[in-house]
Amino acid sequence: MARRVPAAVLHALARLRRAANRERAPARTPARRTSARPLSLASRPNPWLQALALAAVVLLGAWLGLLVVGNVRAPVGPMNTTMALRPSLTGGTKINVSPLGALELSTHSAPVRLDVNVDQLDAARAQALVDHPERLSGLQEEVAQDVADDTLDLAVRSCVAVVSGATALGLVVYRRPRRALAAGGLALALLAACGTSAYATWNPKAVLEPKFSGLLSSAPSLVGSARSIVTEFDVYQQELARLVTNVTKLYDVTSTLPAYRPDPSTIRVLHVSDIHLNPASWKIIASLVKQYDINVIVDSGDTMDHGTAAENGFLDPVADLGAPYVWVRGNHDSATTQDYLGKMKNVRVLDDGRAVTVAGLRFAGIGDPQYTPDRTAERGDRAEELAGARLASSLRDQRNAGTPVDVALVHEPSAARETDGEVPLVLSGHLHHEGTEVMKYGTRLRIEGSTGGSGLRAVEGKHPDPIEASVLYFDRDSRRLQAWDAIKLGGLGRTTAEVARHLVDENQPGATPSPSSPASPSSSASSESSGSSESPSPTSSSGSPTPAKSATRSPRPSP
Repeated sequence: MARRVPAAVLHALARLRRAANRERAPARTPARRTSARPLSLASRPNPWLQALALAAVVLLGAWLGLLVVGNVRAPVGPMNTTMALRPSLTGGTKINVSPLGALELSTHSAPVRLDVNVDQLDAARAQALVDHPERLSGLQEEVAQDVADDTLDLAVRSCVAVVSGATALGLVVYRRPRRALAAGGLALALLAACGTSAYATWNPKAVLEPKFSGLLSSAPSLVGSARSIVTEFDVYQQELARLVTNVTKLYDVTSTLPAYRPDPSTIRVLHVSDIHLNPASWKIIASLVKQYDINVIVDSGDTMDHGTAAENGFLDPVADLGAPYVWVRGNHDSATTQDYLGKMKNVRVLDDGRAVTVAGLRFAGIGDPQYTPDRTAERGDRAEELAGARLASSLRDQRNAGTPVDVALVHEPSAARETDGEVPLVLSGHLHHEGTEVMKYGTRLRIEGSTGGSGLRAVEGKHPDPIEASVLYFDRDSRRLQAWDAIKLGGLGRTTAEVARHLVDENQPGATPSPSSPASPSSSASSESSGSSESPSPTSSSGSPTPAKSATRSPRPSP
């Protein structure tokens, strides 16, 4: 018999069930909210990714705009040129002269570079200059005005180009006008920042020290390996000499712009070193002598490899180089080499501090005390320092005798450093790479690279040494160095070439010229470019060397 549940109990159970339901309802609602929040967070884009994407659109759009519509075609003097701004990590200005090469100027430091392409020479304007030479006097001002006008036009066009490019790319990527306009505005701000940086770092003196680099466009493809250099060596020599001619002609043309141009009254000295039996060097030297109108050639040694009598025939082209040849012995040259050169009419051999006046400049030098093929000879820096001390003593004696030396010549830089304070300029080689420094007591040390590209050693390494030489410009009155052109050609099998102009600090714009020493009677009497005179050193070669750092030197302060 079923028992009936009292109604009061049923009502109580119903109330408890409703109360439980009310307690569970608030717990489910937060659960639904917390489950919805992660969905909304996952759908929101990362702001860093958005900024990175916008920056990519701005940069790419600005670059495309400059590439497509950022060029300006305008005449500069007698030339038709194309000017453009290009992104760059180093800045500067690059003038492309096809097919010879390019001229680089360190005009500014900014993430944008000015490219100038010389398209062609306007025949009508060039002929007008030939027919009316008096117009040449105003060519510099005309070129400067053309460059200023074209640069302003390029700036305006570049602003339009970057804004248009970034805005157009923004529309393609975002399809929202507001975001596209933001990209265009950022591109304009970026260009303005680059322009401000270029203006703040602008260096007008950069045009005084240009750097030329180019390629041998007509070089045969066979010139590339060590074997082909041997079989086609004559072709290699001719092409390399032709490159020198082309480079120097172009460099002479660019020097007519507002830059340091060597005055015809200057004395031009060709400094070579470390030829090491490379026969191509003679053709290069002859070409430089002709193109630069060289007054005297200075060789700081290591012309040979072993200094044997069998190598002497290699020196025969020296007689036909077209200029006096001042030479000092290196550690690969022997007494046999020195005697053979000393018999040539145009050669002046310097040793034991002996002085000679050639082309209006007075030189003194000493041969290297070491001879590498002779394993029994004294070696080390001590021998070099003693040789340098002997030369320094001779330089002091020459100055006291009223015939001061203008240029000292040694082979090793360690010997050259002993002459500090005794001569304005000392030339050396040996290291197979060029360099310049002003030493503690004011003497400038100029180290020449290898004019022979290290000779046969060039085929031993993966990257052959370049062929290096320098043209030094001296003032004929003060007989002081004014500037020099560092010339660098690719080594064996290479076809690159560079010519870099350097100015002495005293020759920079606004610098105070250094006082010149009075000319000696012997040097002024032999100021003709082809004349030379020789005098023995006032000190005997057997005399004891005077320490190079002696406190008795008049140019140095007393300790």
